[in-house]
Amino acid sequence: MAQATFEEISAADFFYRNRDIAGFTNPTRAIFAAIRELVENSLDAAESIKVPPDIYVRLSFEGEASEETQIYRLRVKDNGTGIPPQHIPLAFGQVLYGSKYKLKQQRGTFGLGGKMAILYGQITTHQPALIISSTGGTRIYEYKIMIDIQKNRPVILDRRITLNKDGWRGTIIEFTLEGDYLRAMPKILEYFKQTAMVNPYANLTFVDPKGRLYIFKRATATMPDPPTETLPHPYGVDVELLQRLIQITTHGNMLDFLKNHFHRVGNVTAKRFLEFSGISPSKNPKKLSHDEIVRLVQMLRKFKDFLPPDAGCLSPLGEELLRTGILKELKPEFLAVHQRKPATYSGHPFIVEVAIAYGGEISQKNGFVIYRFANRIPLLYDEASDVSVKVIESMNWRRYKVAPDMPIAIVVHICSTKVPYKTVGKEFIADRPEVRREIANGLREVARQLQRFLSRREHADRDKKRLGVFSKYLPRIAEFSTKLAEKDKIPDIERLLRNVRRYGVE
Repeated sequence: MAQATFEEISAADFFYRNRDIAGFTNPTRAIFAAIRELVENSLDAAESIKVPPDIYVRLSFEGEASEETQIYRLRVKDNGTGIPPQHIPLAFGQVLYGSKYKLKQQRGTFGLGGKMAILYGQITTHQPALIISSTGGTRIYEYKIMIDIQKNRPVILDRRITLNKDGWRGTIIEFTLEGDYLRAMPKILEYFKQTAMVNPYANLTFVDPKGRLYIFKRATATMPDPPTETLPHPYGVDVELLQRLIQITTHGNMLDFLKNHFHRVGNVTAKRFLEFSGISPSKNPKKLSHDEIVRLVQMLRKFKDFLPPDAGCLSPLGEELLRTGILKELKPEFLAVHQRKPATYSGHPFIVEVAIAYGGEISQKNGFVIYRFANRIPLLYDEASDVSVKVIESMNWRRYKVAPDMPIAIVVHICSTKVPYKTVGKEFIADRPEVRREIANGLREVARQLQRFLSRREHADRDKKRLGVFSKYLPRIAEFSTKLAEKDKIPDIERLLRNVRRYGVE
């Protein structure tokens, strides 16, 4: 009987063997995921310094890889914050290294996407990635790197420093990868359209392998305020996080520990909680036993007087910007937008923004056109599993005078410090009761506004038909009546028509 062997693999090696879980399932999905991850990193980099993003994406054909796939060169350039030179190799050459691990709203969640794109390109084409970046100083730093998959470390093949004569700030990433653009093209173009919709302050330029140019111009320079980093909320703390906080704390008593390491816990609340849990305010947190830490977490969840998280760590789009983006891309006849008040699940704050659009350039088909977003990321795959779709399907739309064959688009945007994604690939949101409730309440609000619009239009259509009937038959009635009365002058029917218009519509 063979004896089992045990070994350790690096994070890069794990994702090399299991790239499906990060969204790189096949050549079609992989080329879409690579573009999406890099564009989202660029958007975050520009928004972090509140600069309207200018993002250029070029996909060039390099050669045939097989009968079904090709080799492409992907280049993404932005005007974001740039990356300090000492972080460039690790930021692009070490999986799970990055700046995405702060407790605030941001598109990236795992610090994984950009590295996975480069890793996928390396394992399919065996070519290095080129990284060029500047923080706006006097120098531009250029690295040519590959990833040592077994060690999860960057391998620097070349490094150059040039003068930044134009004061450029931003990052350029260029590498080759295997993909199937023809099959991925509809999703990629739809991704850019939806990204432009939910980021109306961004300029997006895409050049495809045939040289076709797609430009999505910004409709406004107004941007939402960037989110601020926050502390963990007591309701969202587990034993592991509490132990980490105890290890790093510099505070020698429980009162100061609670006030300085938890969100919205002041002096009064901390004292009341310690009294509730039977812990001395002067006790040193580092002297808590394991059983005491476990009990402390349980008491944190039972205490009902903690204030809910505030929304300072979130950066919702806002009703005006969401309206601007939808009008720019869909040009609807009617649009209703609604932003819910901040809510929480498991101690994490979140805000739901919804919109419903009717007519215009919205396609009319059997079923609504649904646009799903999370932290301003378009979600294009696995639609049927998403909580938004389940809520939409469960609503009784007939009470709002809405039928499935109407040209209607529904937009749902969720922003949170921790979006409840169901998978690492970030394609659909789990059915959390708190999230479901906020989406449902938001949709009811915009559906009522649509109902009022449709009712007014129905009345207007009825009045137009009524006016049409009057306009058609009144001249004949007037002429016939004049003859019967043996009069010479036909009465003025325009006065009567004006009275009809006064109570109807033109």
